[in-house]
Amino acid sequence: MAQNHDTQDRIAIQRTKLELRHSQALARLMEERQDLRGVNALADLVADSVRWSA
Repeated sequence: MAQNHDTQDRIAIQRTKLELRHSQALARLMEERQDLRGVNALADLVADSVRWSA
């Protein structure tokens, strides 16, 4: 049972790291490509959220 919990913890940590890396890359792209603003509302929201949390 403990091994299953460790695996779940490891997966959760990996998922969090991936989400962070993806959000940072998206924010960087949106900063470099201002013409993409307004194309995808979720992308705008993520990019704005990353900037506000910095």
